[in-house]
Amino acid sequence: MDLQHLANIAIEAALSAGKIIQKHINENIIVEKKVAGSNYASQVVTKVDRECERIILSHLKPTCKALDIGLLSEETEDDGSRFEKDFFWCIDPLDGTLAFINKQPGFSVAIALIAKDGTPVIGVVFDPSTETLYHAIKRNGVYKNRTPWIIKNTNDYLTYLTDKKLRDTPKFFEIQEILNKYEVNLGLKGIKEISGAGAVMNAIFVLDNGPACFLKLPKKEVGGGSIWDFAATACIYHELGLPATNYNGGALDLNKKDGTFMNHQGVYYSNT
Repeated sequence: MDLQHLANIAIEAALSAGKIIQKHINENIIVEKKVAGSNYASQVVTKVDRECERIILSHLKPTCKALDIGLLSEETEDDGSRFEKDFFWCIDPLDGTLAFINKQPGFSVAIALIAKDGTPVIGVVFDPSTETLYHAIKRNGVYKNRTPWIIKNTNDYLTYLTDKKLRDTPKFFEIQEILNKYEVNLGLKGIKEISGAGAVMNAIFVLDNGPACFLKLPKKEVGGGSIWDFAATACIYHELGLPATNYNGGALDLNKKDGTFMNHQGVYYSNT
């Protein structure tokens, strides 16, 4: 399988979806609700999410037929093909919908190619706000706007990335204690919080604001992000040699058998 060729197709799909997002970026978008996780962010959907999915699928579906690739996309019912094929596309047409409807940065398009065993082999992220493209191919490096991306950590403080403000997060005190330990162990001079982005851009912002981390504790409630929230960035992190794991340090379950939500294991992204 020609991963470079497939990555190029995924990049064009992401850029096409990004143009749709940019076209609607200043509009007052009607927000609908769908059956999803327990938190509001997982329940919101807009016409832009669906338009983005449609254009992405127009690029990717021909590869599914030609190369027998499965498909998992946020706004389409899971057909189980990801369990039958050697590889499947994993698509988040518009991650960070809340940021998008609130007209603040932190939304993106994310596309990944995942092996049946859950290994990410292609990861593509496009940030329409800054027109920045990030992508990685297994064993072929990481690129920012098609140029090799070198990560440089220059801050003397720890940056914590989060969708909700820390004070509004369940288990606030537990997370604060974790961050305080990182601050001390790394010899840093404080903690800075950046909140409001979707999971995909939070992972990207970790790379741009090091030393930094993004984490979600395991929980019983359905939610905590889905496979498509983490698949593309997991590929990017793997190629950078940085941790994109479950909260306990194990591999992310990117082909989860009993649904797509990741609340059962939590997530941990770090650039420290």
